[in-house]
Amino acid sequence: MVNSLKKLTQSQLAMPLFALFLVVIFNLFRDVGFFSISVITNNYGNTVLSGNIISILNGASELAILAIAMTLVTSVTKGQDISVGALAAIAGSIFVKVLRANEITMPVILMSLLAAVVVAILFALFTGTLVSKFNIQPMIASLILFTAGRPIAYWINGGATPNVESPLLNYIGSFIPGIPIPTPILIIIVFGILVTLALRFTNLGLYIQSVGINERAARLNGINPVFMKLLVFMILGVCVTIAGSINVCRIGLINHETILLDIEMDAILAVAIGGNALSGGKFKLAGSVIGAYIIQALTITLYAMQVSSTAVKAYKAIVIIALVVIGSPVIQEWALKLRDRLFKKPKKNNGEKLIWHY
Repeated sequence: MVNSLKKLTQSQLAMPLFALFLVVIFNLFRDVGFFSISVITNNYGNTVLSGNIISILNGASELAILAIAMTLVTSVTKGQDISVGALAAIAGSIFVKVLRANEITMPVILMSLLAAVVVAILFALFTGTLVSKFNIQPMIASLILFTAGRPIAYWINGGATPNVESPLLNYIGSFIPGIPIPTPILIIIVFGILVTLALRFTNLGLYIQSVGINERAARLNGINPVFMKLLVFMILGVCVTIAGSINVCRIGLINHETILLDIEMDAILAVAIGGNALSGGKFKLAGSVIGAYIIQALTITLYAMQVSSTAVKAYKAIVIIALVVIGSPVIQEWALKLRDRLFKKPKKNNGEKLIWHY
């Protein structure tokens, strides 16, 4: 029991799991029905799952994908990319433009996705080049596309806010007939498995962390830091395309001003809540994904409490500040000392008396 507790508190996942525990406990006391899941028939006549848990898992899909990308960028560059929302707008605009130029079929959707991935990777490499070749701080380098990305998305579709309609897009953005789970949840599961397999069966994760921990030592061991940083920005391009395309399929249009607005801040917070250091180095993708679901759970909880949409961000900021402070090194050190005092085993003195150490 003590050893399990010690392992849990020393784990990088301790912070996100503790935060998730607090959210669950709060909602249990507030309304037990918050966790209920029901089976309903939606507007298309399909039998689907419904409830707050499903809304949290579904609504956080784009954020979870971007949190994975942000974690890798943070690890290898020791900084954050604040242009992910704008890049998703560019990728979504390309996705829509190709769809509207053709009759929407599954091959056309795949072709649109491929075109969006290529364009998003090229833009991501622009930022990656500034970071890796010119040693510009990632937040400053990404500020360029953070500012110019949404206007570029606006120009791609001729200044309009075009919509796209197709049953196939509805399947991607909502439900596939016969499957009661929202498709975005299935996409994040498949994507998470692929990323996990890539990190487990290749040296990609090790190389990324090595560059983030000590770039010079990584270079001396044969790892090319410039290539690793560019590779991570290419992965980021793939992630923003998936997130942007899911959002387009959800609402059936592309609005360059509102698509995934401010999601870069939530992605950075997901990384921090997930127990990952924003100064780079070692990372835990599972922590960031849990962090994304915690942020979405906070949003759903506040809406369930009838908090106005304008005040939700302020309440989220207060809660997140509290979580980050709880997870700070000072509080963690204090908690570890308290744990040691509470669970330290007494030592015997010559087999006669027990002496307790404090």
